[in-house]
Amino acid sequence: MRHLLPCLMMLWLLSTVIACNNGNSNQHAAATPSHPLPDTLIVGTLYSPTGFFILKGDTMGYDYDRVCDFARSHGITLQFKVARSMPALLALLKQGEVDLLAYEIPVTAEYKQSLLHCGAINETHQVLVQHSGPDLVTDVTQLIGKDVYVEKGSKYESRLHNLDNELGGGINIHTVTGDTLMPTDLIQMVSQRKIAFTIVDSDIAQMNLTYYDSLNVALRVGFEQRSSWAVAKDDQWLADSINAWAASSNAQAYSKKALRHYFEMNRGPKPDTVKVDTLPVTPPGGISPYDNLFKQYAKELGWDWRLLAAIAYVESEFDPNARSWAGACGLMQVMPHTARLFGYNESDLNNPSVSVHVATLILKELDAVMASRTNRANRLKFVLAAYNAGAGHIFDAIELARKYELDPRIWNENVEQAVLWKMNPDYYNDSVCTNGYCRGTETVDYVVKVENRYDYFRKNFKR
Repeated sequence: MRHLLPCLMMLWLLSTVIACNNGNSNQHAAATPSHPLPDTLIVGTLYSPTGFFILKGDTMGYDYDRVCDFARSHGITLQFKVARSMPALLALLKQGEVDLLAYEIPVTAEYKQSLLHCGAINETHQVLVQHSGPDLVTDVTQLIGKDVYVEKGSKYESRLHNLDNELGGGINIHTVTGDTLMPTDLIQMVSQRKIAFTIVDSDIAQMNLTYYDSLNVALRVGFEQRSSWAVAKDDQWLADSINAWAASSNAQAYSKKALRHYFEMNRGPKPDTVKVDTLPVTPPGGISPYDNLFKQYAKELGWDWRLLAAIAYVESEFDPNARSWAGACGLMQVMPHTARLFGYNESDLNNPSVSVHVATLILKELDAVMASRTNRANRLKFVLAAYNAGAGHIFDAIELARKYELDPRIWNENVEQAVLWKMNPDYYNDSVCTNGYCRGTETVDYVVKVENRYDYFRKNFKR
Protein backbone atom coordinates (compact mmCIF):
# COMPACT_ATOMS: atom_id res chain seq x y z
CA MET A 1 0.00 0.00 0.00
CA ARG A 2 2.79 2.46 0.78
CA HIS A 3 3.73 2.71 -2.89
CA LEU A 4 0.26 4.12 -3.60
CA LEU A 5 0.50 6.98 -1.14
CA PRO A 6 2.51 9.29 -3.45
CA CYS A 7 -0.08 8.72 -6.21
CA LEU A 8 -2.95 9.61 -3.92
CA MET A 9 -1.17 12.64 -2.55
CA MET A 10 -0.57 13.92 -6.09
CA LEU A 11 -4.32 13.74 -6.70
CA TRP A 12 -5.25 15.33 -3.39
CA LEU A 13 -2.64 18.08 -3.42
CA LEU A 14 -3.16 19.50 -6.89
CA SER A 15 -1.11 22.60 -7.68
CA THR A 16 -2.30 25.56 -9.69
CA VAL A 17 -0.86 24.03 -12.86
CA ILE A 18 -3.04 21.08 -13.89
CA ALA A 19 -2.71 18.86 -16.94
CA CYS A 20 -5.88 18.05 -18.84
CA ASN A 21 -6.99 14.44 -19.01
CA ASN A 22 -7.34 13.67 -22.70
CA GLY A 23 -8.84 10.22 -22.27
CA ASN A 24 -12.03 9.14 -24.03
CA SER A 25 -10.91 10.52 -27.35
CA ASN A 26 -13.61 12.48 -29.16
CA GLN A 27 -12.39 12.93 -32.69
CA HIS A 28 -14.67 15.39 -34.41
CA ALA A 29 -14.04 17.14 -37.64
CA ALA A 30 -12.57 20.60 -37.13
CA ALA A 31 -11.56 23.35 -39.51
CA THR A 32 -7.84 23.46 -40.24
CA PRO A 33 -6.49 26.72 -38.82
CA SER A 34 -4.30 28.94 -40.99
CA HIS A 35 -1.87 29.11 -38.06
CA PRO A 36 -0.93 25.69 -36.59
CA LEU A 37 -1.92 25.10 -33.00
CA PRO A 38 0.91 24.46 -30.53
CA ASP A 39 1.45 20.96 -29.18
CA THR A 40 0.54 22.29 -25.71
CA LEU A 41 -1.95 25.08 -25.11
CA ILE A 42 -1.64 26.97 -21.82
CA VAL A 43 -5.08 27.74 -20.41
CA GLY A 44 -5.87 30.30 -17.74
CA THR A 45 -8.95 30.02 -15.57
CA LEU A 46 -10.47 30.71 -12.15
CA TYR A 47 -11.90 28.26 -9.67
CA SER A 48 -15.70 28.42 -9.59
CA PRO A 49 -18.68 26.29 -8.53
CA THR A 50 -19.53 25.35 -12.13
CA GLY A 51 -16.71 26.16 -14.54
CA PHE A 52 -13.59 24.69 -12.95
CA PHE A 53 -13.34 22.88 -9.63
CA ILE A 54 -11.84 19.83 -7.93
CA LEU A 55 -13.90 17.08 -6.31
CA LYS A 56 -12.29 14.03 -4.69
CA GLY A 57 -9.11 14.74 -6.64
CA ASP A 58 -10.92 14.94 -10.00
CA THR A 59 -10.80 18.17 -11.98
CA MET A 60 -14.14 18.95 -13.56
CA GLY A 61 -16.46 21.77 -14.57
CA TYR A 62 -18.39 23.10 -17.55
CA ASP A 63 -15.54 25.18 -18.97
CA TYR A 64 -12.96 22.51 -18.11
CA ASP A 65 -14.85 19.76 -19.92
CA ARG A 66 -15.41 21.88 -23.02
CA VAL A 67 -11.84 23.08 -23.36
CA CYS A 68 -10.66 19.48 -22.98
CA ASP A 69 -13.04 18.58 -25.79
CA PHE A 70 -11.43 21.29 -27.93
CA ALA A 71 -8.00 19.84 -27.15
CA ARG A 72 -9.06 16.29 -28.01
CA SER A 73 -10.56 17.40 -31.31
CA HIS A 74 -7.22 18.96 -32.31
CA GLY A 75 -4.93 16.33 -30.79
CA ILE A 76 -3.18 18.77 -28.48
CA THR A 77 -2.32 18.81 -24.78
CA LEU A 78 -3.53 21.36 -22.24
CA GLN A 79 -1.96 22.80 -19.14
CA PHE A 80 -3.91 24.96 -16.74
CA LYS A 81 -2.87 27.98 -14.69
CA VAL A 82 -5.42 28.97 -12.08
CA ALA A 83 -5.47 32.64 -11.12
CA ARG A 84 -6.89 33.94 -7.84
CA SER A 85 -8.87 36.88 -9.23
CA MET A 86 -10.19 38.28 -12.50
CA PRO A 87 -7.47 41.00 -12.66
CA ALA A 88 -4.80 38.34 -12.08
CA LEU A 89 -6.34 36.15 -14.78
CA LEU A 90 -6.37 39.00 -17.30
CA ALA A 91 -2.77 39.79 -16.37
CA LEU A 92 -1.73 36.23 -17.27
CA LEU A 93 -3.09 36.75 -20.77
CA LYS A 94 -1.60 40.21 -21.16
CA GLN A 95 1.84 38.98 -20.04
CA GLY A 96 1.73 36.04 -22.44
CA GLU A 97 1.77 33.41 -19.68
CA VAL A 98 -1.39 31.76 -21.02
CA ASP A 99 -2.80 31.33 -24.53
CA LEU A 100 -6.49 31.09 -23.71
CA LEU A 101 -8.84 32.15 -20.94
CA ALA A 102 -11.33 29.29 -20.53
CA TYR A 103 -13.51 31.31 -18.20
CA GLU A 104 -16.63 33.36 -18.84
CA ILE A 105 -15.22 36.85 -19.50
CA PRO A 106 -17.99 39.49 -19.74
CA VAL A 107 -18.50 40.88 -23.25
CA THR A 108 -18.05 44.59 -22.57
CA ALA A 109 -16.56 47.52 -24.44
CA GLU A 110 -13.77 47.69 -21.86
CA TYR A 111 -12.66 44.09 -22.32
CA LYS A 112 -12.99 44.25 -26.11
CA GLN A 113 -10.18 46.81 -26.15
CA SER A 114 -7.65 44.35 -24.69
CA LEU A 115 -8.72 40.86 -25.81
CA LEU A 116 -10.68 38.84 -28.34
CA HIS A 117 -13.79 36.99 -27.23
CA CYS A 118 -14.19 33.58 -28.79
CA GLY A 119 -16.18 30.37 -28.60
CA ALA A 120 -19.80 30.02 -27.60
CA ILE A 121 -21.48 33.06 -26.08
CA ASN A 122 -22.97 32.38 -22.66
CA GLU A 123 -26.03 34.46 -21.82
CA THR A 124 -27.17 34.88 -18.24
CA HIS A 125 -29.58 37.16 -16.44
CA GLN A 126 -30.71 37.74 -12.89
CA VAL A 127 -33.71 35.72 -11.72
CA LEU A 128 -36.03 35.56 -8.75
CA VAL A 129 -35.55 32.46 -6.60
CA GLN A 130 -38.78 31.29 -4.96
CA HIS A 131 -40.68 28.16 -4.01
CA SER A 132 -42.85 26.49 -6.61
CA GLY A 133 -46.55 26.44 -5.79
CA PRO A 134 -49.89 28.22 -6.19
CA ASP A 135 -48.53 31.54 -4.87
CA LEU A 136 -45.81 31.76 -7.52
CA VAL A 137 -44.74 35.28 -8.48
CA THR A 138 -44.95 35.43 -12.28
CA ASP A 139 -44.49 39.17 -12.88
CA VAL A 140 -42.12 41.66 -11.25
CA THR A 141 -45.05 43.90 -10.34
CA GLN A 142 -46.17 41.19 -7.92
CA LEU A 143 -43.02 41.84 -5.85
CA ILE A 144 -44.58 45.00 -4.48
CA GLY A 145 -45.21 44.35 -0.79
CA LYS A 146 -43.00 41.25 -0.83
CA ASP A 147 -39.83 40.67 1.25
CA VAL A 148 -36.77 40.05 -0.94
CA TYR A 149 -33.38 39.27 0.60
CA VAL A 150 -30.03 39.99 -1.08
CA GLU A 151 -26.41 40.28 -0.02
CA LYS A 152 -25.53 43.80 1.09
CA GLY A 153 -23.38 45.68 -1.42
CA SER A 154 -23.87 43.07 -4.15
CA LYS A 155 -24.94 43.62 -7.76
CA TYR A 156 -28.21 41.95 -6.76
CA GLU A 157 -28.94 44.69 -4.25
CA SER A 158 -28.21 47.30 -6.92
CA ARG A 159 -30.56 45.63 -9.42
CA LEU A 160 -33.27 45.26 -6.79
CA HIS A 161 -33.15 48.95 -5.92
CA ASN A 162 -33.32 49.86 -9.63
CA LEU A 163 -36.30 47.54 -10.07
CA ASP A 164 -37.97 49.07 -7.04
CA ASN A 165 -37.52 52.53 -8.58
CA GLU A 166 -38.91 51.30 -11.91
CA LEU A 167 -42.03 50.04 -10.12
CA GLY A 168 -42.48 53.23 -8.10
CA GLY A 169 -41.42 51.64 -4.82
CA GLY A 170 -43.00 49.06 -2.59
CA ILE A 171 -40.56 46.13 -2.61
CA ASN A 172 -39.42 45.32 0.92
CA ILE A 173 -35.67 45.04 0.34
CA HIS A 174 -33.67 43.28 3.05
CA THR A 175 -29.88 43.28 2.87
CA VAL A 176 -27.95 40.56 4.62
CA THR A 177 -24.32 40.72 5.69
CA GLY A 178 -21.85 38.12 6.84
CA ASP A 179 -18.19 37.24 6.42
CA THR A 180 -19.01 34.08 4.49
CA LEU A 181 -22.47 34.85 3.13
CA MET A 182 -22.91 33.75 -0.48
CA PRO A 183 -25.84 33.73 -2.92
CA THR A 184 -25.98 29.96 -2.42
CA ASP A 185 -26.67 30.53 1.28
CA LEU A 186 -29.72 32.66 0.45
CA ILE A 187 -30.90 30.07 -2.07
CA GLN A 188 -30.68 27.43 0.64
CA MET A 189 -32.64 29.70 2.98
CA VAL A 190 -35.40 29.98 0.36
CA SER A 191 -35.43 26.18 0.00
CA GLN A 192 -35.82 25.89 3.78
CA ARG A 193 -38.57 28.54 3.74
CA LYS A 194 -36.59 30.76 6.08
CA ILE A 195 -36.98 33.56 3.53
CA ALA A 196 -39.40 33.83 0.60
CA PHE A 197 -37.31 35.39 -2.18
CA THR A 198 -33.78 36.19 -3.29
CA ILE A 199 -32.14 37.21 -6.58
CA VAL A 200 -29.13 35.54 -8.23
CA ASP A 201 -27.65 35.02 -11.70
CA SER A 202 -29.47 32.43 -13.80
CA ASP A 203 -26.49 30.07 -14.07
CA ILE A 204 -26.06 29.99 -10.29
CA ALA A 205 -29.80 29.48 -9.90
CA GLN A 206 -29.87 26.67 -12.46
CA MET A 207 -26.98 24.85 -10.80
CA ASN A 208 -28.67 25.07 -7.41
CA LEU A 209 -31.88 23.61 -8.82
CA THR A 210 -29.93 20.35 -9.04
CA TYR A 211 -29.84 20.43 -5.22
CA TYR A 212 -33.24 21.98 -4.48
CA ASP A 213 -35.81 20.82 -7.01
CA SER A 214 -38.69 22.49 -5.14
CA LEU A 215 -37.52 25.94 -6.25
CA ASN A 216 -38.62 28.03 -9.21
CA VAL A 217 -36.23 30.40 -11.03
CA ALA A 218 -38.26 31.20 -14.14
CA LEU A 219 -38.88 34.91 -13.51
CA ARG A 220 -36.29 37.23 -15.01
CA VAL A 221 -35.56 40.43 -13.12
CA GLY A 222 -32.51 41.66 -15.01
CA PHE A 223 -31.06 42.18 -18.47
CA GLU A 224 -28.99 39.70 -20.48
CA GLN A 225 -25.32 39.50 -19.58
CA ARG A 226 -23.08 38.01 -22.29
CA SER A 227 -19.73 36.32 -21.74
CA SER A 228 -17.32 33.91 -23.42
CA TRP A 229 -13.75 32.65 -23.47
CA ALA A 230 -11.03 35.01 -24.67
CA VAL A 231 -7.57 35.16 -26.24
CA ALA A 232 -5.01 37.93 -26.70
CA LYS A 233 -5.81 40.69 -29.17
CA ASP A 234 -3.12 39.51 -31.60
CA ASP A 235 -4.19 35.84 -31.55
CA GLN A 236 -6.97 36.02 -34.12
CA TRP A 237 -5.77 32.66 -35.48
CA LEU A 238 -6.49 30.99 -32.12
CA ALA A 239 -9.87 32.68 -31.83
CA ASP A 240 -10.69 31.42 -35.33
CA SER A 241 -9.79 27.84 -34.36
CA ILE A 242 -11.94 28.00 -31.23
CA ASN A 243 -14.82 29.59 -33.12
CA ALA A 244 -14.67 26.90 -35.82
CA TRP A 245 -14.67 24.17 -33.18
CA ALA A 246 -17.53 25.78 -31.23
CA ALA A 247 -19.64 26.02 -34.40
CA SER A 248 -19.24 22.32 -35.25
CA SER A 249 -22.19 20.02 -34.62
CA ASN A 250 -20.07 17.64 -32.54
CA ALA A 251 -18.83 20.40 -30.25
CA GLN A 252 -22.34 21.75 -29.82
CA ALA A 253 -23.63 18.30 -28.95
CA TYR A 254 -20.81 17.84 -26.44
CA SER A 255 -21.52 21.26 -24.90
CA LYS A 256 -25.21 20.39 -24.51
CA LYS A 257 -24.22 17.18 -22.77
CA ALA A 258 -21.91 19.10 -20.41
CA LEU A 259 -24.65 21.66 -19.79
CA ARG A 260 -27.05 18.91 -18.72
CA HIS A 261 -24.37 17.35 -16.56
CA TYR A 262 -23.54 20.47 -14.56
CA PHE A 263 -26.83 22.38 -14.61
CA GLU A 264 -29.60 19.78 -14.83
CA MET A 265 -28.48 16.44 -13.37
CA ASN A 266 -29.58 15.83 -9.79
CA ARG A 267 -26.61 16.22 -7.44
CA GLY A 268 -27.76 13.62 -4.93
CA PRO A 269 -26.75 9.94 -5.26
CA LYS A 270 -28.81 8.66 -8.16
CA PRO A 271 -29.14 4.89 -8.55
CA ASP A 272 -29.22 3.38 -12.00
CA THR A 273 -32.39 1.65 -13.12
CA VAL A 274 -32.06 -1.41 -10.89
CA LYS A 275 -35.13 -2.93 -9.27
CA VAL A 276 -34.92 -3.23 -5.51
CA ASP A 277 -36.24 -6.79 -5.60
CA THR A 278 -33.21 -7.86 -7.65
CA LEU A 279 -30.81 -6.88 -4.84
CA PRO A 280 -29.67 -9.33 -2.16
CA VAL A 281 -31.93 -9.68 0.88
CA THR A 282 -30.81 -8.32 4.24
CA PRO A 283 -30.49 -11.20 6.69
CA PRO A 284 -32.67 -11.13 9.84
CA GLY A 285 -31.16 -8.81 12.43
CA GLY A 286 -28.69 -7.38 9.91
CA ILE A 287 -28.11 -3.86 8.69
CA SER A 288 -27.66 -4.67 5.00
CA PRO A 289 -26.99 -7.53 2.57
CA TYR A 290 -23.29 -6.59 2.78
CA ASP A 291 -22.66 -6.87 6.53
CA ASN A 292 -20.11 -9.67 6.04
CA LEU A 293 -18.08 -7.43 3.71
CA PHE A 294 -18.16 -4.57 6.22
CA LYS A 295 -17.06 -6.94 9.00
CA GLN A 296 -14.27 -8.36 6.85
CA TYR A 297 -12.77 -5.05 5.72
CA ALA A 298 -13.36 -3.11 8.96
CA LYS A 299 -10.69 -5.32 10.54
CA GLU A 300 -8.11 -3.76 8.20
CA LEU A 301 -9.00 -0.35 9.59
CA GLY A 302 -9.46 -1.39 13.19
CA TRP A 303 -12.94 0.11 12.95
CA ASP A 304 -16.36 -0.98 14.11
CA TRP A 305 -17.93 -2.57 11.02
CA ARG A 306 -21.08 -0.56 11.65
CA LEU A 307 -19.15 2.58 10.79
CA LEU A 308 -18.39 1.22 7.31
CA ALA A 309 -22.06 0.33 7.03
CA ALA A 310 -22.98 3.90 7.99
CA ILE A 311 -20.73 5.31 5.26
CA ALA A 312 -22.25 2.94 2.70
CA TYR A 313 -25.78 3.91 3.74
CA VAL A 314 -25.09 7.64 3.43
CA GLU A 315 -23.24 7.16 0.15
CA SER A 316 -25.65 4.87 -1.69
CA GLU A 317 -28.34 3.53 0.65
CA PHE A 318 -26.73 0.13 0.02
CA ASP A 319 -27.31 0.23 -3.75
CA PRO A 320 -24.24 -1.31 -5.49
CA ASN A 321 -25.36 0.22 -8.80
CA ALA A 322 -25.66 3.82 -7.57
CA ARG A 323 -23.91 6.50 -9.58
CA SER A 324 -23.58 10.14 -8.56
CA TRP A 325 -23.71 13.17 -10.86
CA ALA A 326 -19.91 13.46 -10.47
CA GLY A 327 -19.34 9.88 -11.61
CA ALA A 328 -18.75 8.19 -8.24
CA CYS A 329 -19.85 4.56 -8.46
CA GLY A 330 -21.10 1.70 -6.39
CA LEU A 331 -21.87 0.90 -2.81
CA MET A 332 -19.16 3.21 -1.41
CA GLN A 333 -19.31 5.82 -4.22
CA VAL A 334 -15.68 5.56 -5.31
CA MET A 335 -14.44 7.77 -8.14
CA PRO A 336 -13.30 5.78 -11.21
CA HIS A 337 -9.90 7.49 -11.39
CA THR A 338 -9.25 6.49 -7.77
CA ALA A 339 -10.24 2.90 -8.50
CA ARG A 340 -7.70 2.83 -11.33
CA LEU A 341 -4.95 3.71 -8.86
CA PHE A 342 -5.74 0.48 -7.09
CA GLY A 343 -5.86 -1.60 -10.27
CA TYR A 344 -9.62 -1.66 -10.85
CA ASN A 345 -11.76 -0.49 -13.76
CA GLU A 346 -14.90 1.61 -13.43
CA SER A 347 -17.09 -1.42 -14.13
CA ASP A 348 -15.49 -3.25 -11.20
CA LEU A 349 -16.97 -0.72 -8.79
CA ASN A 350 -20.45 -2.22 -9.15
CA ASN A 351 -19.05 -5.31 -7.42
CA PRO A 352 -19.79 -4.69 -3.70
CA SER A 353 -16.64 -6.52 -2.61
CA VAL A 354 -14.43 -4.36 -4.84
CA SER A 355 -16.23 -1.18 -3.77
CA VAL A 356 -15.79 -1.86 -0.05
CA HIS A 357 -12.21 -3.04 -0.57
CA VAL A 358 -11.18 0.13 -2.45
CA ALA A 359 -13.04 2.34 0.03
CA THR A 360 -11.18 0.63 2.86
CA LEU A 361 -7.84 1.34 1.18
CA ILE A 362 -8.81 4.99 0.69
CA LEU A 363 -9.99 5.35 4.28
CA LYS A 364 -6.81 3.70 5.54
CA GLU A 365 -4.68 6.21 3.64
CA LEU A 366 -6.82 9.12 4.81
CA ASP A 367 -6.55 7.95 8.39
CA ALA A 368 -2.77 7.86 8.02
CA VAL A 369 -2.43 11.34 6.50
CA MET A 370 -4.82 12.87 9.06
CA ALA A 371 -3.06 11.28 12.05
CA SER A 372 -0.41 14.01 12.17
CA ARG A 373 -2.91 16.82 11.57
CA THR A 374 -5.42 16.21 14.34
CA ASN A 375 -5.95 14.20 17.52
CA ARG A 376 -7.66 10.84 17.97
CA ALA A 377 -10.90 12.43 19.18
CA ASN A 378 -11.26 14.44 15.97
CA ARG A 379 -9.59 12.19 13.42
CA LEU A 380 -12.74 10.40 12.29
CA LYS A 381 -14.43 13.69 11.38
CA PHE A 382 -11.40 14.73 9.33
CA VAL A 383 -11.29 11.35 7.58
CA LEU A 384 -15.00 11.43 6.75
CA ALA A 385 -14.76 14.98 5.44
CA ALA A 386 -11.79 14.03 3.25
CA TYR A 387 -13.59 10.94 1.95
CA ASN A 388 -16.48 13.17 0.89
CA ALA A 389 -14.66 16.15 -0.64
CA GLY A 390 -11.09 14.97 -1.16
CA ALA A 391 -8.17 15.41 1.19
CA GLY A 392 -6.91 18.51 -0.63
CA HIS A 393 -9.95 20.53 0.38
CA ILE A 394 -9.57 19.49 4.00
CA PHE A 395 -5.88 20.41 3.95
CA ASP A 396 -6.93 23.82 2.60
CA ALA A 397 -9.47 24.17 5.41
CA ILE A 398 -6.83 23.27 8.00
CA GLU A 399 -4.57 26.01 6.67
CA LEU A 400 -7.44 28.52 6.55
CA ALA A 401 -8.28 27.69 10.16
CA ARG A 402 -4.66 28.18 11.14
CA LYS A 403 -4.38 31.49 9.27
CA TYR A 404 -7.59 32.94 10.69
CA GLU A 405 -6.89 31.88 14.27
CA LEU A 406 -9.17 28.87 14.56
CA ASP A 407 -7.87 25.58 15.94
CA PRO A 408 -6.58 23.56 12.94
CA ARG A 409 -6.75 20.29 14.92
CA ILE A 410 -10.41 20.58 15.97
CA TRP A 411 -13.30 19.88 13.59
CA ASN A 412 -16.42 21.33 15.24
CA GLU A 413 -16.67 25.11 14.78
CA ASN A 414 -13.03 25.28 13.65
CA VAL A 415 -11.94 23.34 10.55
CA GLU A 416 -15.65 22.71 9.98
CA GLN A 417 -16.14 26.48 9.70
CA ALA A 418 -13.14 26.77 7.38
CA VAL A 419 -14.66 24.14 5.07
CA LEU A 420 -17.74 26.35 4.81
CA TRP A 421 -15.47 29.29 3.98
CA LYS A 422 -14.31 27.39 0.89
CA MET A 423 -17.62 28.26 -0.78
CA ASN A 424 -16.58 31.92 -0.77
CA PRO A 425 -14.06 33.15 -3.41
CA ASP A 426 -12.49 35.46 -0.84
CA TYR A 427 -11.38 32.31 0.99
CA TYR A 428 -10.95 29.61 -1.66
CA ASN A 429 -8.72 32.02 -3.59
CA ASP A 430 -6.67 32.69 -0.45
CA SER A 431 -2.95 32.08 -0.88
CA VAL A 432 -3.03 29.13 1.56
CA CYS A 433 -5.55 27.23 -0.60
CA THR A 434 -4.47 25.07 -3.52
CA ASN A 435 -7.72 23.27 -4.37
CA GLY A 436 -10.16 26.11 -4.92
CA TYR A 437 -13.92 25.96 -4.52
CA CYS A 438 -15.59 23.31 -2.37
CA ARG A 439 -19.32 23.03 -1.62
CA GLY A 440 -18.64 23.05 2.10
CA THR A 441 -22.23 22.61 3.22
CA GLU A 442 -22.29 19.17 1.62
CA THR A 443 -19.13 18.08 3.40
CA VAL A 444 -20.23 19.41 6.79
CA ASP A 445 -23.63 17.74 6.39
CA TYR A 446 -21.97 14.50 5.27
CA VAL A 447 -19.93 14.22 8.47
CA VAL A 448 -23.06 14.75 10.57
CA LYS A 449 -25.10 12.26 8.54
CA VAL A 450 -22.49 9.48 8.85
CA GLU A 451 -22.03 10.05 12.57
CA ASN A 452 -25.80 10.06 13.16
CA ARG A 453 -26.28 6.91 11.10
CA TYR A 454 -23.41 5.23 12.97
CA ASP A 455 -24.99 6.15 16.31
CA TYR A 456 -28.26 4.64 15.12
CA PHE A 457 -26.57 1.41 14.01
CA ARG A 458 -24.66 1.12 17.30
CA LYS A 459 -27.85 1.48 19.32
CA ASN A 460 -29.89 -0.96 17.24
CA PHE A 461 -27.51 -3.61 15.91
CA LYS A 462 -25.00 -5.84 17.65
CA ARG A 463 -21.33 -5.47 16.96
